[in-house]
Amino acid sequence: MKNHFAATASLLILVRHAGSAAALRKLLEKFGSADLALHAGKKEWRSVGISEKACASLSSPDRVVLEQDLEWCDHAQHHVIGWQDMDYPSLLRQAENPPPALFVMGNIDLLWHPQIAIVGTRNPSSGGRENAKYFARMFAEAGWCVTSGLAEGVDTAAHSGALEVGTNAGGSTIAVVATGLDIAYPLKNRVLMETIALNGAVVSEHPPGTPPLKEHFPSRNRIIAGLSLGCLVVEAADRSGALITARLTAEIGREVFAIPGSIHNPMTRGCHKLIRQGATLVEKPVELVDALQPIADELAEALRGRLKEFVASDVVTSILEVKPAHGSIWAALGHDLVGLDQLAERTGLTAPELSSMLLVMELEGNITVSDGRYARNI
Repeated sequence: MKNHFAATASLLILVRHAGSAAALRKLLEKFGSADLALHAGKKEWRSVGISEKACASLSSPDRVVLEQDLEWCDHAQHHVIGWQDMDYPSLLRQAENPPPALFVMGNIDLLWHPQIAIVGTRNPSSGGRENAKYFARMFAEAGWCVTSGLAEGVDTAAHSGALEVGTNAGGSTIAVVATGLDIAYPLKNRVLMETIALNGAVVSEHPPGTPPLKEHFPSRNRIIAGLSLGCLVVEAADRSGALITARLTAEIGREVFAIPGSIHNPMTRGCHKLIRQGATLVEKPVELVDALQPIADELAEALRGRLKEFVASDVVTSILEVKPAHGSIWAALGHDLVGLDQLAERTGLTAPELSSMLLVMELEGNITVSDGRYARNI
């Protein structure tokens, strides 16, 4: 086995064969690395709650499957992040039963970016579909990442709306799926999934080859909730998976928002139920952004403090040091100086809007200014 795959191989074996996510997290916390955890032996495995059957599988893993997994990992945009890794998203750690590992296609830095979840029914009205797309586009233009579940209906509209903005203008989206990342579900969303992988990130807790199992979809919702600072429910019936995501969001202390609708539309009853239970009624994207911006600022400050003990990384500099509202400007800047007119052309912002935002970014130490031209400071 290739040396540079050793740590990844150990984590893959643990994920496939440990059986219990909670037990695997304890094992990784106890030993600090997947390799040490894998070689700890049966006594240690059993001490954290791994079953006898799982212990046997850990001792004699399927080498053919392992090689297939490693082949999937041997791709520049394919990543496996373990519970013990620095790259594991801090917000997700606070979720209910967070996964011990994440499989990611695309930009792993986005997992640390301020995110808003958009969820809802697979069978929205025309208005609901338009609302999901519009709100997602507005969030992306404001520099937020839109997170959803790649399902038909509201999820698809949300991802599509965020993608319309384009990464050069700060738009981004994350799809959390319930299958292995080599499987598109639903199949009709394969192109969308591939597009997100190129322009955002697709995330799963399941290794390659995992089929769409019914029990995996509700558990997928906790990852959506865990990654996001808030959750917007666009349309949902009284019994809906979107309401599970909303409940999980509230249980971990995050904000829940809902768009009201016609009393005659059965797909708005879930939203009305959430509003009666205390969710914030929203009519405009800016209402949600204004509510979450202070929380995003607090998160960035907390993460700066936590990460001081580590070597500076692109995650710290390009994400945590930039407010979501400035995302489109940051994406338009490079390390070479550029003028205000060119920035206006790249971002679509007016000169007064750019000037005020650039002043804030300069005061925060994020950009360099010379003779009226601007560049990233790092």
